[in-house]
Amino acid sequence: MFNILLLNKISKNGLDRLDATKFACADAVENPDAILVRSASMHEMELSESTLAIARAGAGVNNIPIPACSDKGVVVFNTPGANANAVKELVICSLFLASRKVAASLDWCKTLKGEGDNVGKLVEKGKSNFAGPEILGKTLGIVGLGAIGALVAQSAQALGMSVIAYDPFAAGKTDIKLVELDEIFAQSDYITLHAPLNDSTRGMINAETIAKMKDGVRILNFARGELVASKDIIDALASGKAGAYVTDFPTDEQLGAEGVTAIPHLGASTPESEENCAMMAADEVSAYLLRGEITNSVNLPNTCLAESFAVRTCFIHKENADDFAIKAEAAARAAGASVTSIFTANKKDMGYTVIDTDKAFDASGVEGAIRVRTI
Repeated sequence: MFNILLLNKISKNGLDRLDATKFACADAVENPDAILVRSASMHEMELSESTLAIARAGAGVNNIPIPACSDKGVVVFNTPGANANAVKELVICSLFLASRKVAASLDWCKTLKGEGDNVGKLVEKGKSNFAGPEILGKTLGIVGLGAIGALVAQSAQALGMSVIAYDPFAAGKTDIKLVELDEIFAQSDYITLHAPLNDSTRGMINAETIAKMKDGVRILNFARGELVASKDIIDALASGKAGAYVTDFPTDEQLGAEGVTAIPHLGASTPESEENCAMMAADEVSAYLLRGEITNSVNLPNTCLAESFAVRTCFIHKENADDFAIKAEAAARAAGASVTSIFTANKKDMGYTVIDTDKAFDASGVEGAIRVRTI
């Protein structure tokens, strides 16, 4: 029986995919074999030696200490694409929120309560304060053409927008016009961010890059709050350089600032999205714990393993995959085990080697292994 720790509430439809005869799930587990998490921060959490895997029911993994997990031989999964449609719909909604000052107009209408028969006249008099452009024919610049960015591009084109994108990894994989980042800044009427947060993207929207943009540019951020330098976007809104900023990650200084539409991290907050993420995360954990299979790991390579096996020995290591596989296979043969299948691969500095044999063998002595598991 594998024990699964739930750090957040996980959709029942997801948990139901874990065989109750093989998995026990609870929000209090002393030595979990695996952890399912959504938004809870794990950076201060001490991982048990028994923990083999962590699955994030969502795409971003900034709440998980990836290097520490890798050092302990813990596989970290995410669920790319499972919440993409939910985020895409809110991004498209925000194109209109940014254009027509809808949120501000709703707040203003509430101030007319009690004006009685004068409401109609006051509405007609005040509506010009909330006028804004149509998106038809405007240029949308997308930074990041992953699962969400690609869906946004399709929907924006269907709405009559001209779409350009920056993604150094998308060349040859999309029909969307790819340009350099500076061209996104220079050509776009609207810019939507769908890039990961790392050292090279942190604060990528700042005073210097905003200066390269069109006057009145409207910026949407449904990726990570730290992609945008908060003070710089507020200054740009105050000066009129930026026309609107819609963010799913508001900061204290942004709340109430003129031109900011603050949304309380609703991007993936749909029942469909939560179920999709939970089901994918559960499937990933189940496949890894029961069969050693890896799909959608952020720190280990995806696998292609034999469907059936007698005994499967899984190694996590930091050596070159081919070199490690030679040592692991030699250990198996030296123990008299017949090798039926071998898989080995690296992802950056992490390696994963799987050897199927006709019988179990002592693999603990294979030099360089961070973690060894026999199934």
